[in-house]
Amino acid sequence: MSEQPSTAHKAFADIAPVLADYTDRVLFGDVWERPGLSPRDRSLVTVASLMSRYQANELQFHLGKALDNGVTREELIELITHLAFYSGWPTASTALGVARRVFAERDATE
Repeated sequence: MSEQPSTAHKAFADIAPVLADYTDRVLFGDVWERPGLSPRDRSLVTVASLMSRYQANELQFHLGKALDNGVTREELIELITHLAFYSGWPTASTALGVARRVFAERDATE
């Protein structure tokens, strides 16, 4: 583990330290590191699932993680456009707003 606090620890370790540890060790340590899918593929699946379920809070983090894992902005927009027909226009519209913010934050720090 890194010496820097993880995103989970920054977000909620003060109130739920065990959940933050599970998030780091089990979710991102075990599940995300399984060899059956690449981190890039896991990001695509995760973004699609979060978008379809209207989970905008988690979507913001995972859009950024997808970019870190090699998914391009164009691919993320294509995913959102494709899912508009399966999860609905409102979920796509919400996801586009979240993507716009994530991209803008990236542009501001690059």
